[in-house]
Amino acid sequence: MQSRMTNPAIVLPEAMQALFALNKATELESLPEVTRKLVHLRASQINGCSVCVHMHSLELRKLGQMDDRIFAVSAWRDTPWFSDAERSALALTEAVTRIADKSDPVPDDVWAEATLHYDEKTVSALILSIGLINVWNRLNAAVRQVAGASWN
Repeated sequence: MQSRMTNPAIVLPEAMQALFALNKATELESLPEVTRKLVHLRASQINGCSVCVHMHSLELRKLGQMDDRIFAVSAWRDTPWFSDAERSALALTEAVTRIADKSDPVPDDVWAEATLHYDEKTVSALILSIGLINVWNRLNAAVRQVAGASWN
């Protein structure tokens, strides 16, 4: 496999800086890094972004997450390895990532569950983090970025 071109965020360094700045803004103490990475992994699985699935799986492993949790992210509803707060973040991730699939993309029950576990600032960081990983997924898909390869 070979990429079509250099990743657009590398071609336009100001874009890379903006994406990194947005990511930094989502790094709140109230939103655990593991939860952010679980969200990134789940959105990337939905979008079929092999680069991000690979990267975020490795990040989760480096954060001490057991393989059972990493392997089960796509089946989080049917496994015992996720907290209620993580489940609410994963449900919100699926809803926000799949906005074209339903007339009410983020149903009230999904929203209510997320706001039960996270305050407004943390939900804001979560939504921005979900949006950002979707941007990265789309950039990688467009240029057919290769998982495990250096970015060019």
